[in-house]
Amino acid sequence: MSDKNKIAGAAGIIYLLVIVTGIFSLAYVPLQLIDWNNAGTTFSNISRSTGLFSLGIFSSVVCYVAFIFLPLVLYRLLHTVHAQLACVMVILALLSVPLSLINLQHKFAALSIVEAAGHLKDGFSAELQNQLMFELQQYNNGLLLATVFWGLWLFPLGMLAYRSGFMPKLLGILLMAGCTGYLINFTGNTLIEDYKQTAIRKFAGLLPSIAEISTCIWLLVAGLKTKKV
Repeated sequence: MSDKNKIAGAAGIIYLLVIVTGIFSLAYVPLQLIDWNNAGTTFSNISRSTGLFSLGIFSSVVCYVAFIFLPLVLYRLLHTVHAQLACVMVILALLSVPLSLINLQHKFAALSIVEAAGHLKDGFSAELQNQLMFELQQYNNGLLLATVFWGLWLFPLGMLAYRSGFMPKLLGILLMAGCTGYLINFTGNTLIEDYKQTAIRKFAGLLPSIAEISTCIWLLVAGLKTKKV
């Protein structure tokens, strides 16, 4: 059990890095800088805080690179439970990485618009503001597509956790529910007008957060329980 605990601890540390950098880049930075109802305010905020905006991009890169290693370490932990299912988990997780990294081009484009505007007399023109909001919206659209795979990989991970015998079955259930939450929000945002205003969006969004944070905590705690010889 000692080796499993060490692997679990390593997975927990990587998962923690993914969660912290993800929260910073996907939640904190947009909350500070972006007002979707006011292009002028958003342009002004990013112009005054290009360092924070750039740090958000850097944090995203760290998050996605760390996410490459997370399913690989979890594969080492869980492949003896069901090898084929563990392979599916890895494939689904890794498919999200190139999508997420390529999507960051829209944030770089948004940053370029703001930086270039600083050299123009009409730097805060409506046209530039609209271009900025367009790039940010395209980034959000790409992010929505990536959430499909952020959700799908949780289902085989949940099944492996449930069947493992050394991870709590409740974690497995939560992870599979987290997959459902991601897919519900993708479907709703894609097909239903004004879906963002519905209560189910917030509930579905909580499911993966609860599942992934709980899994991260369990892995970290398990890593601290390495038996002494």
